[in-house]
Amino acid sequence: MTLERATSGGLYLQLVNRLRERISSGELSPGDRLPSERDLAISLGVSRTTIVNAYRELEAQGLVRGHVGRGTFVCALEEANTGEGAFAWHGKVALSSLRSADSNLRALVRNTTDSSVISFATGVTALDRFPVARFAELTNCILSERPIDSLSLAPTEGHLSLRTAIATREQVAVGRIMVVAGAQQALDFATRLLVDPGESVIMDRPGYLGAIPVFRAAGANIVGWDSATGGVDELEDLILRFRPKFLYCTPTNRNPSGQTWSERFRRDLLELVRRYRMPVIEDDPYGELWFDNPPPPSLAKLSNGYGIIRIGTFAKTLSGALRLGWVTAEEAVINHLAVIKQRSDVCSPSLSQLAVGALIKSGDFDRHLTHLRPELKRRHDAMLRAISQEWPAGIVRFQRVSGGIFLWGDFGGRIDPCILQVEAGRLGVTFVPGESFYPEAGGRSEVRLCFASQPPAAIQEGVRRLGLAIRHELARNRQPLQQEPLV
Repeated sequence: MTLERATSGGLYLQLVNRLRERISSGELSPGDRLPSERDLAISLGVSRTTIVNAYRELEAQGLVRGHVGRGTFVCALEEANTGEGAFAWHGKVALSSLRSADSNLRALVRNTTDSSVISFATGVTALDRFPVARFAELTNCILSERPIDSLSLAPTEGHLSLRTAIATREQVAVGRIMVVAGAQQALDFATRLLVDPGESVIMDRPGYLGAIPVFRAAGANIVGWDSATGGVDELEDLILRFRPKFLYCTPTNRNPSGQTWSERFRRDLLELVRRYRMPVIEDDPYGELWFDNPPPPSLAKLSNGYGIIRIGTFAKTLSGALRLGWVTAEEAVINHLAVIKQRSDVCSPSLSQLAVGALIKSGDFDRHLTHLRPELKRRHDAMLRAISQEWPAGIVRFQRVSGGIFLWGDFGGRIDPCILQVEAGRLGVTFVPGESFYPEAGGRSEVRLCFASQPPAAIQEGVRRLGLAIRHELARNRQPLQQEPLV
């Protein structure tokens, strides 16, 4: 960087503009440390006062922040349309928030209410199969007969009626259940409980995209582990190398790949983590969503809960809008989690808890699942069939799954899903590129499609639109096709 001494305007203003340009272009990113005032002054051949004035101006604009004893760091990108004299709030954001400034989850739900967009992005179950009439009947009954309970604050651990219903299905003591506002909240609480900044966590890759910003916000070093190719031996190597605080995994119908671990694999993993006394966070949102045969028992069941924090949710079986999930763990862990929960969310919604508890107790929840499972299989088959009809032969490989709500495909490097996503958006269809599911580089040619949220007719139309976007990208890149099976 050089400064023009003959030009009008102070040297410090030139430096301000040069640094602002580098921040705007992305050459300097949030979290990057700027040179010390002394070093930069020597490098540019100017006084230290010039550097101090430039850094102060950039800090006033909210682009950098100085920390005593640590230096000056880029803290935000320039915001458009802030207006003259606008307060630079973006420059006040904590560095810990910048570490987790991942908008993927927010982007997933952005178009959920736009009827013109067919979304294969959001991980939503078949909401048109929700037992609306029965749920309304139970809700009205509860409001009429138990108005105070329905409208009052519930215990932080959750309403006893719902905790009891969950505990009965999970075959554990009620004291080992805590109700939360969805699995995402449970994962956040469990991470806050276990991780200090600088410690490592292992997560299966590709893995749940919502876990990555949670771990980053905690200051964790995220270590990816590919259970499909590396197996338990690779996991042991990672444990010895990084000494992680815990393993995070989704053993059943995993998001995004749909993979389900065998019982043998689960037992081998449990033997390994027991040997190293390493906790496991078992995320199990899709365990109930099997097509033909139930999956193997959960890690928590196989280990009798030893060292396992298991997360469940009604978001994938009923509706995410209920904001109800739960944690199964030892009572001492539940007590710690309840203290963390009460700092940000005193209790989960009482009426929803009572209604879902009644739905389980009456048997209606299990009857709902017996209708939901074959419908999800029908939509899974409809999407694979539509892809084989609407997309160029050999352009992508998908693997059939035995449950869950996602298909995971690989374009084999012939198409960049991030570029395809833009063209697909113009045609009114959305999906998630694969790189969002990796804590490090990866997934550049992979893609996740949710088949559960749309009926077969909408699946056919959405796949057709994606096919048009794919053909547009192939024509633009002049990519030859390789004749490979779609499934």
